[in-house]
Amino acid sequence: MDSSYSFKIFDNTTSLPANWDTLANTTVFLSKKYLQVLETSSPANMKCNYIGIFNQDDLIGIAISQFIDLNALDTFGERDKSIKNRIRNFVFKKIASHVLIIGNNMLTGQNSFALSADANPEKAIHTLNIAVQKLKNTFSQQGIKIHITSFKDYNSKEFELFKVPAFRKDFKFSTQPNMIFTIDENWHHEVDYINSLSKKYRDQYKRGRKRASGIEKRKLPLEEIIVLEDTIYELYLYVAKNAPFNTFFLPKNHFSVFKEQFKDKFLFYGYFLNGKLIGFNTLIKNGSIMDTYFLGYDETIQREKMLYLNMLYDMIAYSINKKFKSIVFARTALEIKSSVGAKPEIVFGLMRHESSIFNLLLPKVFRYLEPETIWQERNPFK
Repeated sequence: MDSSYSFKIFDNTTSLPANWDTLANTTVFLSKKYLQVLETSSPANMKCNYIGIFNQDDLIGIAISQFIDLNALDTFGERDKSIKNRIRNFVFKKIASHVLIIGNNMLTGQNSFALSADANPEKAIHTLNIAVQKLKNTFSQQGIKIHITSFKDYNSKEFELFKVPAFRKDFKFSTQPNMIFTIDENWHHEVDYINSLSKKYRDQYKRGRKRASGIEKRKLPLEEIIVLEDTIYELYLYVAKNAPFNTFFLPKNHFSVFKEQFKDKFLFYGYFLNGKLIGFNTLIKNGSIMDTYFLGYDETIQREKMLYLNMLYDMIAYSINKKFKSIVFARTALEIKSSVGAKPEIVFGLMRHESSIFNLLLPKVFRYLEPETIWQERNPFK
């Protein structure tokens, strides 16, 4: 007889099963090491839980959830000052301030769960859904009512797993695509990439590199990250607060904690002008994939020196030299990422509101709060 799967919910990494990492081999973002980074330096308004799915005593699935309290934020983003933005903020505060995400709100892509090869995917997803309900009940007992539950981010193939009755009433949504840069197997050095560009985009590359003259780029060790922590945080906050919408802000020690835990698998590059740090970007080695992470910059110098574009070129050059297969450039700044060769991957999510009335209204409300991004895809190659 086919036995049911069971689950356990963990609220700290020390209690995770000993063999947790055997299932986290598809992405570093489910590994104990990464979860410990979150545990030590997650945003102040975020609480992580970890879910183990079992077939009798065998661990056959792992997942992460993040509870986000939007009431704890002073701002969701300062770039847009419109009436619509004020209405959006009001709506989030009143009816959607407690959000439970199955996945990672700090990343783009399927970093929410992993299953063993012998797991039954449909049964595992069904069990995960039951575990989420249990988790919501636990929050309720603590006096926290979850308004919205969301599963994110899945490409078309991954999303097939959710086409089961348990998710029939959930609202299916898609926001900005995940920008993926695929590295041609014939590229061995940056010059191979440059030679593959059409004249227009080779000229863009030359212009960008020329404008960045005088800037020194340097890989920073842990000790220097700690010394420069205040400046790093100012640069990060500028970019974060000028995003159109934000649900969290990193704590000041996040990058130093990450570097201490991940060593050379976490790369922190500082950009200096006349000895002063004016920008930085971060990269995470994730198997054969290079994941871009958070960055920051001085906006006045960014425009003058085309700093962001140069950061993208630097990430591409490093990843080619180190034989990575692809770069996850994630969301935002779609057009400029497209101009260097990244392609959009549409990702989907599911959302449900605890109120059946609001749940029916989610499609209309979502379109209003998150309008479709209009952008022009570029093809920089010959």
